Amino acid sequence: MGEPLPAHAGFLGTWVLLPETCVYEQGLPPRAGTYRIEEDGDALRFTIDWIAADGAAHAVTFAGRPDGVAVPFAGGDAVDAMAITLASPRDLRSTAFWRGQERMVAQRQLDARGDAMRVTQLVRFADGTHAANVAVYRRHAPS
Repeated sequence: MGEPLPAHAGFLGTWVLLPETCVYEQGLPPRAGTYRIEEDGDALRFTIDWIAADGAAHAVTFAGRPDGVAVPFAGGDAVDAMAITLASPRDLRSTAFWRGQERMVAQRQLDARGDAMRVTQLVRFADGTHAANVAVYRRHAPS
């Protein structure tokens, strides 16, 4: 018998944005995007590429252990620590902090079949207000 799959296995792979599902309270939704989650030793590596509403290409990559422990993160003047938490096999979150205060949470939720991933990004502003952006990604099926 092989090794049991890790609890986060359902999130691994490449996901393609369904632009028509985007509901943004902050900024304009992207035209297109991909979201890749891979194992990197005992950490998870997240690579997100997208085409903004204005046509500009963007990419971001970050990694961390899904153990819920906040670790230092080089995020400039916005983020100085990050924690990645596997709340359940269908709920994977990353939380960004600035000086001990929670600033951003990205919650990734899998549908019952594991074919779609809903990503809700919540940003908390210094004045106490917040904004949420929601998008759904479909699991990429290689041809």
